[in-house]
Amino acid sequence: MHDYRRIADRLADDIAAGRLKPGERLPPQRVFARRRGIAGSTAGRVYGELVRRGLVVGEVGRGTFVRAGPAGPGAGRALTEAATAAPVNLELNYPSAPGQSELLAATLAPLVRPDVLTEALRPAAATGTAAAREAAAALLAGPGWRPAPGQLLFAGNARQAIAAALASLVRPGGRAGVEALTYPVVKEIAARLGITLVPLASDEDGVRPQSVAAAHRTAPLSALYLQPTLHNPTSLTTGERRKRELAALAVDLDLPVVEDRIWSFLAGPVTPLAAYAPALTHVVDGLSKRVAPGLTVGFLVVPPHRVDAVAAAVRSGGWSAGRFALEAAVRWAADGTVERLVAAKRADAARRQRILQEELRGFSVRSDPRAYHGWWELPAPWRADTFTAAAAAHGIAVTPGPAFAVDPHRTPDAVRLGLASAAVPDLERALRTLAGVARQGRTVR
Repeated sequence: MHDYRRIADRLADDIAAGRLKPGERLPPQRVFARRRGIAGSTAGRVYGELVRRGLVVGEVGRGTFVRAGPAGPGAGRALTEAATAAPVNLELNYPSAPGQSELLAATLAPLVRPDVLTEALRPAAATGTAAAREAAAALLAGPGWRPAPGQLLFAGNARQAIAAALASLVRPGGRAGVEALTYPVVKEIAARLGITLVPLASDEDGVRPQSVAAAHRTAPLSALYLQPTLHNPTSLTTGERRKRELAALAVDLDLPVVEDRIWSFLAGPVTPLAAYAPALTHVVDGLSKRVAPGLTVGFLVVPPHRVDAVAAAVRSGGWSAGRFALEAAVRWAADGTVERLVAAKRADAARRQRILQEELRGFSVRSDPRAYHGWWELPAPWRADTFTAAAAAHGIAVTPGPAFAVDPHRTPDAVRLGLASAAVPDLERALRTLAGVARQGRTVR
């Protein structure tokens, strides 16, 4: 009987030498067994051993693919340079403007005076302070929409604001409609709250109202969670006509909406969905992207009749904002710090988008010139898992498309590229390297 480990060793050597390349599909086990003159059970053990070593990945209905291997001799200079360069994380997506720390420090300095600090360290309610409500209402106002200060609630960050909104709207076992590709944290929140997420079909203009209606007919939805502005991961912004259609449908169905606007500050003046369905829409936003992730506040704008219920969810979840962060937010908004940071980050996002388009020219990359991320539909034979592994082998972290997919049986062969966190030279190098990896995969037969 053949020793399956020796056969696995030889295949491992082929992967290490580049004879089997990242993304290459191995033959079906029965074909492999016939070619090698071994039993089918032995072939199964060989493939199992390769999976155990992390060298291949099996995808149901597709086959077994090589995860990663070192670049071959013709992979190009970018791949060679990447082998010794510092790791680059394109999963993280927290923008930072030049001089940001100095700008924030100047505003925070008065808060550390003993008399001011004493007040700033007191507990904060979900309703925050009167000054915080006024500042947030002005900060979040958009075309045709300005929330009343009394509609404002505060959480520690936007993620907690989403959790509080969903917890107040959907009971355990209930259903919430979401874009078929959605923010991965929402999937985690739903799992912890016992909420079933229902994927909704979209087109080039956003979620299709027919999809919402069909999902609601199948079994009633308790809420919708949508990202109409610079959607994560696709960067799509829903058009005004489509927002009006979705709002009208929500009113007809009496269906509450959680509108995530965390990236909307990059888009400039865009009318929110809340302007068209104010009695049903719960707007979520925050300071982590506008300002900084380390000292942040999550905003919730809720219909007046929902303030008590959502505030109770914030309290019961332990999601209240810190008073110090609220005081800092008020000062940042009042003295123009937020406005200056937003302007700088809009310019920075546009610059990084130009780099993305230049380095990945010729590939299918979906993005928006205002966004801090891009959605890369990978060329054949790449799969999301194998490409992510190949990128990691070159010290580059990307987010695989299946992380965003609500339906585990319909996962895209794509990756999201977060452009905000890496230094510009590192971003250029990483994107150039990824392009080389993708082109290398195209030569696989």
